[in-house]
Amino acid sequence: MSDAATDTAPVTGALPVTGTSTPKVDQDAGPHRASTPFDGGTPRPASSRRGLDRRATRAVVGLLLPLLLLALWQWVTSAGIVASYQLPSPASVWNAAVDLAERNLLGPYVAISTQRVLIGFAIGSAIGLLLGAVVGLSRVGDALLAPTLGAIRAVPSLAWVPLLILWMKIGEDSKITLIAIGAFFPVYTTVASALRHVDRHLVEVGRAYGLRGVRLFSSVQLPAVLPSVVSGLRLALAQSWLFLVAAELIASSMGLGFLLMDSGNNGRVDRIILAIILLALLGKLTDSLIGLAEKYLLKRWA
Repeated sequence: MSDAATDTAPVTGALPVTGTSTPKVDQDAGPHRASTPFDGGTPRPASSRRGLDRRATRAVVGLLLPLLLLALWQWVTSAGIVASYQLPSPASVWNAAVDLAERNLLGPYVAISTQRVLIGFAIGSAIGLLLGAVVGLSRVGDALLAPTLGAIRAVPSLAWVPLLILWMKIGEDSKITLIAIGAFFPVYTTVASALRHVDRHLVEVGRAYGLRGVRLFSSVQLPAVLPSVVSGLRLALAQSWLFLVAAELIASSMGLGFLLMDSGNNGRVDRIILAIILLALLGKLTDSLIGLAEKYLLKRWA
């Protein structure tokens, strides 16, 4: 009898029976839900949802100031505080945009200006990255190039216009060259400065693995300075849009810079404001694209 009682009595602290498992718990302390073929994939983590919420909140907050400025602009023009020939109403600027679009001018103006900026930015940034690497990695290159490039950097953008006209005549080459000059110096400066301060231990580890020259630069040094490089690219892109207006003053017949100059000569303040708004929107859009590329590159390399 005692043996039978012992067999049927529960055993405290016994090991779990083979084939059983403890319940799974998700990261948010909730019960684990097994995925099924109808789930559509793994449930999105809570941190990802919070990130989306933060980005949406940031976007909404970022729109507050432009909307307030638009409302203030509308109120000032409606109340007659400023004369309409000095500050047209938002509706007048919108009508100017519609008029140019109906005449098939607005789209080509935006397209040709964007094309010039992107080509000049690509050329100037590539040369800036190359020479910045030479100056940042080589003492000889630093001593040879840095003083001259530092002096050229101080030359105003408009000072290049007559020289480029004489050298390259009136055409796309002179405009793109001027934009490339504007894009070159931010990239060159940031890359050269960042490479001078790369951790020596990283370089030594790379050399210990047999990396030399271009492979060492692309595998170790460039990823180490990637945040600085992206910051330089964003500055270069903004500088490219600044140099665009000066570039399109070179006997241009199309583009937003031409629209600014032509509208100023004709007293069309509504078109001037339209061109300024378009330059701001295009500059912000291209900067946002660089920001997206920055996030990808930082995840990939840094």
